[in-house]
Amino acid sequence: MFGRMGAAAVAAPFTASLADRHEQRRVMLATDLVRVATLAGIAASAAAGIAAGVYALAILTSIVSTAFRPAEASLIPRLADTPEELTAANVTTSTFDSVGAFAGPAVGALLYTLGGPSLAFLCVSLTYLWSASFVARIPRTERPEPPADAHEDSGGIAAGFRAVKGEPRLRVVIGLYAAQTMVAGAYSVLVVVVALELLDLGNAGVGFLQAATGVGAIVGAIVALALVGRKRTAANFGFGLACFGAPLLALAALPRTGAAIVALALLGIGNSVVDISAVTLIQRTASAAVAGRVFGLVEAAAVGGLGIGSVLTPLLLHLAGTRWTLAIAGAILPLLSLVMRPALNSIDAGAHVPQAQLAAIATVPFLDVLPIQQKEALAATLERIERPAGATLFSAGDRGDRLYILTAGSIEVDLPSGPKVESAPAFVGEIALLRDVPRTATVRVTVDSTFWTLDAEHFLDAVSGHSRSSRAADALVASRGIALSA
Repeated sequence: MFGRMGAAAVAAPFTASLADRHEQRRVMLATDLVRVATLAGIAASAAAGIAAGVYALAILTSIVSTAFRPAEASLIPRLADTPEELTAANVTTSTFDSVGAFAGPAVGALLYTLGGPSLAFLCVSLTYLWSASFVARIPRTERPEPPADAHEDSGGIAAGFRAVKGEPRLRVVIGLYAAQTMVAGAYSVLVVVVALELLDLGNAGVGFLQAATGVGAIVGAIVALALVGRKRTAANFGFGLACFGAPLLALAALPRTGAAIVALALLGIGNSVVDISAVTLIQRTASAAVAGRVFGLVEAAAVGGLGIGSVLTPLLLHLAGTRWTLAIAGAILPLLSLVMRPALNSIDAGAHVPQAQLAAIATVPFLDVLPIQQKEALAATLERIERPAGATLFSAGDRGDRLYILTAGSIEVDLPSGPKVESAPAFVGEIALLRDVPRTATVRVTVDSTFWTLDAEHFLDAVSGHSRSSRAADALVASRGIALSA
């Protein structure tokens, strides 16, 4: 176990970079197909009694698997259209993970009973083939390109480290998530000790307590979905951390079977809330161009945390005993959530994008096709201006410095074919920005109007770095009588 975790933790930052260098869907598909082969190899090795082959292929499977989740996590924001849809997608993913963690061991035990390890490993191989069939149906998405002035290397992991180093919010979330996985590693040992020694439930009791945690994890996904309306994802993250640790404290104080079932179900709820909130926060904070590498660091931190927790806990049990170990492990996350509460609140404050700006972005077709995190980033840079009736917004020949999005009122555009009146919602000024030419028409305000403006730098970085947006802008400008290629 430690060998698999250690190898996965070391490999994760490197394998995750594949999600930034290639289409995420292809990375996921390739990962699944490789796992089909390695699990089939493990089944064959087990049937032949080749223990070294089983161990070697198990480690290889763990290494290969580290490419899947970063690719999946960086792909989901490109498929979601709204923040709520993004969170709901993460809730669905977490729910399936929880069901798998709950049902997988039981199914594995049944298969082992029926046909031994070879049958069990072969069936796992087939589940990866089943997964690949679903991945193959995901619509093709383009790989995001960094801005032209970015200094991020396209292949190495250094860009992921720089992204985390340069973004305090990422450091807070990843650090707390690593702490949670360390306590989760401790829990994987403690649940056995609690069942066998503290509560004297026997071997069946271990599965019973783990089942309570699994049911709680499924409930936790529902709780996380209900919390979406709060629009306080970082606060939800802190709540989940406290819910994960506090039950261990309660169990140390009240070592009873009924209390243990309730406590570990609550721990499962906290686990789902933490997973969903952490992934959503990182998806909405990390640059799309390096998201895979950032999630690779998250994967390494998570696997490393699990390994550290599982290794240190037996030593702590030997030194302090079961109840004190429960108390120490249980106190870590509630204390961290309390100490880091101001930082989590600041993340929520910084992540809030008023709906008015997002609604304005949605009225521009070639901006509306951008991934949700890019639309949110653009929306945060918009500036609101008011112009009275009769004012000139800009004149033909002026330098083009920004896009104007009309959200209330109307304007008149002087065209060679004659003046044209446009009412909200509408937008003007994109031709000069896209063609890098002076303004091609004069625009006047006909009634008191409200605009949201987007400066040229952010506009061009967004459109030029996304081929679908660039093609949509090309088609729009061509439809207005000026081809971009001219």
